[in-house]
Amino acid sequence: MPKYAFAGVDLEGRRVTGTQKAPSRGDAEVALYQRDLRDLRVTEKRSILQYEISGPRIKKEEVMHLSRQIAAFLRAGLPILDAVHSIGAESENSSVRRMMHDIEDGLRVGERFSETLERYPKVFPEFYRGIVRSAELTGELDTVLSRLAVYLERDIEARRKIKSALMYPIAVAAMSVVTVLVLAVYVLPKFEDFFVSLDAELPLPTRILLGTTRFLGNWWWAIAGGLAAATLAFLVSQRFERGKYAWHAFLMKVPVLGETIQYALVERFCRVMASMVAAGVNLPEAIRVATDSLRNRVFVKRLNGVTEQMLEGQGLAGPLARTRLFPGTATAMLRVGEETGSMDTQLEVTAEYYEDELDYKINKLTALFEPIVIIVMGGIVGFVAVALVSAMYGIFQQVEI
Repeated sequence: MPKYAFAGVDLEGRRVTGTQKAPSRGDAEVALYQRDLRDLRVTEKRSILQYEISGPRIKKEEVMHLSRQIAAFLRAGLPILDAVHSIGAESENSSVRRMMHDIEDGLRVGERFSETLERYPKVFPEFYRGIVRSAELTGELDTVLSRLAVYLERDIEARRKIKSALMYPIAVAAMSVVTVLVLAVYVLPKFEDFFVSLDAELPLPTRILLGTTRFLGNWWWAIAGGLAAATLAFLVSQRFERGKYAWHAFLMKVPVLGETIQYALVERFCRVMASMVAAGVNLPEAIRVATDSLRNRVFVKRLNGVTEQMLEGQGLAGPLARTRLFPGTATAMLRVGEETGSMDTQLEVTAEYYEDELDYKINKLTALFEPIVIIVMGGIVGFVAVALVSAMYGIFQQVEI
């Protein structure tokens, strides 16, 4: 049976703490209330084993479902406190359950919902918390939470498409590498002994192959050390701003891949901006939060001056165009939003447009990546096969002579 740690006050005003076993948090609160304890704060107590199994991390899918559930409860007229309590009581994920109980405790002592989310910055990003904060002021929390759920769902779907698209070429590359390693480590050394015993002159492809495998066999430790050092140097460089900027700039200059990354960031920027502007967040704050959500140092650096230019009366589309990061179509759409006063709608339209363009770019990237992997790995395996067959053929010819 689960244990719950509690803190409360008895009828004489003394503070009491301890643990209570109960099937659920609600049952624990009832049992403690029957013991004449008031001002209760009850949290689920977990062992080290439970901590390591469940872990403190909450996935983006869980946040999406939470947003959708709370929005549905609020739309049905249920108070936010009851909505959070119901979700926490019914959740099968222990991390989510503990988080919702903590949020419930905060609501009980008078905190706003947005204030309780501040305790979980890794679970709820800054743009999420900012939108919820504005929605509480406008009284549209249910609508905004529904929009956030849709945004998170689209973001999850985009990531899923990229992962599934890369799965096949990565599997082909892995299998090809394993095949070559098996040939190099187990098959070729036996063939080399056979060739040496016959004292036959080997063709050039076979000599190249045997020399390569001999080099890999003798110097594998140096190659592995070099790869480890290069990986360590890269990881260390990513801890510094200049290293991150250089890496992001390099990725954006890679053909096809760079344009795919650009479209993904433009779509994310417009989607976050649309959600925040629709929730009543002012444009400068929306730009700041949307920029921080990108995490791409090239975009962040070039977008830093957009707010200042906008406050000087230059609008939004013009400064974004001068960053040379936003395609002409995007800035044209946003310029229409400025002229017609429908910026939130145009931001949403732009995000949807680049979401479709991103799907096309991902398909194009994988369509290009797959044949490259197959050709390269097929070439390596084919070269190994040609080297072995030509050697055998040459030996048979020399034996016949």
